[in-house]
Amino acid sequence: MTVSIAVTSGKGGVGKTNCAVNLSLSLTKMGKKVVLFDTDFGMANAHILLGTNPKRTAADFLRGTAGLESILSDGPSDLRFIAGGSGLLELLNLDNHARYQMLQSLSDLENEIDYLVVDTPAGASESALFFASAVAVPLVVLVAEPTSFLDAYAFIKAAHIEKNIQNFSVVVNMADGSAAAKANFDKFFEICRRFLDVNLHYAGMIPMSHAIRRSIVKRAPIATGQPSSPEAKAFIALAKKMVNAPLNTHDGIRFFSP
Repeated sequence: MTVSIAVTSGKGGVGKTNCAVNLSLSLTKMGKKVVLFDTDFGMANAHILLGTNPKRTAADFLRGTAGLESILSDGPSDLRFIAGGSGLLELLNLDNHARYQMLQSLSDLENEIDYLVVDTPAGASESALFFASAVAVPLVVLVAEPTSFLDAYAFIKAAHIEKNIQNFSVVVNMADGSAAAKANFDKFFEICRRFLDVNLHYAGMIPMSHAIRRSIVKRAPIATGQPSSPEAKAFIALAKKMVNAPLNTHDGIRFFSP
């Protein structure tokens, strides 16, 4: 069975795409066959963090000038990915029909891959909610800031009420250690439990790190560039948590529908 994961966030600037890239690479290091799909159409940057320059992107597929196989690019560690296409204004306001085209086409990969990791746009936009509701596991990237708590709560509320999503995984990024990360998750959990009937699964933490910042600047993901580092080990731990994350089984348009 192919498991789909959406890496989401309530706001930008919390390291969502870096988490999506390094989670994908960590899953490949565990022997999984993975495709990373950047759905931040028009503002895509996952390929930049991967240090690649794909010839074709999802934009070419949506224009009808390329098929699925031709927009699949090779990344490090046997990762395959689909770039979203950046700087393209016509991609910023896609309707659900165009998104559904991509979703349907990706169903052809079901027997070829173990995981599809979807990097969604930040926030509770229609596009972010569409892709978060189409996966089995939405992973919310949280940082220890009031604005991140507020916006992540708003995203989870919208996804739950509008898309009937019940189970969410949460990773605390840029954390000041394991104890602080768990404490921040617990605070966020209490806020959500007070007002929403949702299940939150703690997926661990990624530390605040100058090494991660340097890896982003160098376009060399830390999961492959520094595999023995504490940061890379944190992403492996995240990947292991995601393998056992609770799945959503609500009705609706889905990647790899049962």
